[in-house]
Amino acid sequence: MRLQSSILHTAAALLLTLSVPFALHAQPAAEVTKTDIYTEAPFPSAHASTLVEVGKGEFLSAWFGGTKEGAPDVAIWMSRRSSAGTWSVPIEMAREANIPCWNPVLFHAQSKNGKPGRLWLYFKYGPNPSEWTAARRYSDDEGKTWSAVEHMPAGVYGPIRAKPYVAPDGTIISGTSVESYHSWSAWVERSTDNGDTWTRIGPITLPELKHATSPAIGTGKSIGIIQPTVVFMGGKHLRLYMRSSAQIAKICVSDSMDGGRTWTDARTLEGLPNPNSGIDIVRLKDGRFVLLYNNTPTGRAPLNLAVSKDGEHFTNFATVENDTPQGIDRLEYSYPALIQGSDGDLHMTYTWMRKRIRYGTFPLASVPK
Repeated sequence: MRLQSSILHTAAALLLTLSVPFALHAQPAAEVTKTDIYTEAPFPSAHASTLVEVGKGEFLSAWFGGTKEGAPDVAIWMSRRSSAGTWSVPIEMAREANIPCWNPVLFHAQSKNGKPGRLWLYFKYGPNPSEWTAARRYSDDEGKTWSAVEHMPAGVYGPIRAKPYVAPDGTIISGTSVESYHSWSAWVERSTDNGDTWTRIGPITLPELKHATSPAIGTGKSIGIIQPTVVFMGGKHLRLYMRSSAQIAKICVSDSMDGGRTWTDARTLEGLPNPNSGIDIVRLKDGRFVLLYNNTPTGRAPLNLAVSKDGEHFTNFATVENDTPQGIDRLEYSYPALIQGSDGDLHMTYTWMRKRIRYGTFPLASVPK
């Protein structure tokens, strides 16, 4: 009995010794590493950021900032992140006299001879989204110097809020939209000459809204889908992921099987609510899809990351923001921009309470398979 007791005691001690290191080295779930791009600025309100990589570990972000959205002093602002991880003081990139600016979008044209393509900055200006006009600037040295502002012809907008898809042959497939009285619709603008000319395709909407009667539309509120993000699905298959109005309250998609020349009617994606707020999505180099969105049918918090293998069925894996800062009554973490950096990790920017633009990163290794 003594020998048996001794053996059991020794075995228990050995198991305890072996189990301790595993407990001590257990890895916590990864979280988004976040920092404010600025803490002081000559504008109290900011919204609708965009993000692009301009060198290994270097990024540019732009947004609109002013007294408040739609105020006549709202301009386009930009900041640069160095490879050391510091953001520059915001600089003014565009301003229209006594008219607000809106929704900047940064993206590269197709690279040539191993060098990055032209860097574009598209934005809008006008009293409101139903009356705005598009404008743009470009840089051939990764954002160090810029061309003069070019005002675009009426009816052509370029990417309306989220980055376009640039095909290997240089074709730009840009998701755009129109916000008219009581009616929203998505469109696609396609350019094969780096933005000199555009072919406009659409409207793209839900089938039930194509010939909607007044009761279906309702009164006092717009209904429809806007602000498409264009994603490469493989081959000639492209997909739009879109924001929807409050009556729909789900992320909507439309597909093209011919490189963006024709598009299906839109449809809702089950399990992906949308509180009438912007979204962004990226296809990773390994073929998976990561979505950054507000996982709620109302309000603009929380802000979540979700992953999918097929672009159809998504699983949430991280909450980017959902805290309630002291003295804040209404949460807003919204209008995200999402890219995969040259380091493989996820890089994102988004609106923080309409007061700041926040930048975040998430390690690729922690994105669920």
